[in-house]
Amino acid sequence: MRTVLSMLLLLPLGAAFGQQIKSDAEIGAQWGFTQPAPIDFNDHKGYVSIFNGKDLEDWDGNPKFWRVEEGSIVGESTPENPSGNNYIVYRGMKAKDFTLKFEIKVAGNGGSGMQYRSKSGVPWLASISPEVTKNVGPVNLDWMLTGPQADFWPSEPWTGQFYSENTPMRILAWRGQVVEGFADKRKRLMGTIASSETLVKLVKPNDWNQYTVIARGGMFLHIVNGQLMAVMIDDDPKSSNNEAGYFGIEIEAITKVSVRNIWVKKLN
Repeated sequence: MRTVLSMLLLLPLGAAFGQQIKSDAEIGAQWGFTQPAPIDFNDHKGYVSIFNGKDLEDWDGNPKFWRVEEGSIVGESTPENPSGNNYIVYRGMKAKDFTLKFEIKVAGNGGSGMQYRSKSGVPWLASISPEVTKNVGPVNLDWMLTGPQADFWPSEPWTGQFYSENTPMRILAWRGQVVEGFADKRKRLMGTIASSETLVKLVKPNDWNQYTVIARGGMFLHIVNGQLMAVMIDDDPKSSNNEAGYFGIEIEAITKVSVRNIWVKKLN
């Protein structure tokens, strides 16, 4: 039989002696500290909407793949109408420092992502499949985007990562990583958020996901459903990651992507 002393040793110190265990917030309040306001994805104070929910005003993409459906921008690629890597560009704004909020859903096993600080018209580095070329003709660089991407691909380990589209840098910060780098010269893991396997449990396949991107100077934060997924710091002021540019949506592989409620708080 356990002694009273051995049982007390199994309890937290305060509980063992009948004291109430205080939360971090309660302890902080004793010292006059305050907590930030809770997460509110629908807080749009200081933001502007860059999609009106009705049509593609100021958006520029191939109508073979892009349309508005039920209040969302929809990109769809099928075996009969393959898109390959394809983008729709928002021409109404260029931004460098901002907070971006949007909701995104991908059907099936395909991939997507939100481009930001991006450029169009840049020569494409990757090969284009013959099936895509046969369907759409030579690549139209006005509909291709080069620059940072907040990746979203629920069936693969990409969702939340920092990807540099159409540059030699490519994946800079994988999901769960805090990375410091200098353009394509170097990158180093500085810390971890959580394992990729843990974080993927918060991603909703075939359902709506809330995505927040914060860009300040050379620092980028990708947040999915309220959870920080990746942090990238690019210390090269001449890096393509650190220039103002367009927002845009990607479709990749055979899939259907839907994006809605796109809001931007632009700082410069």
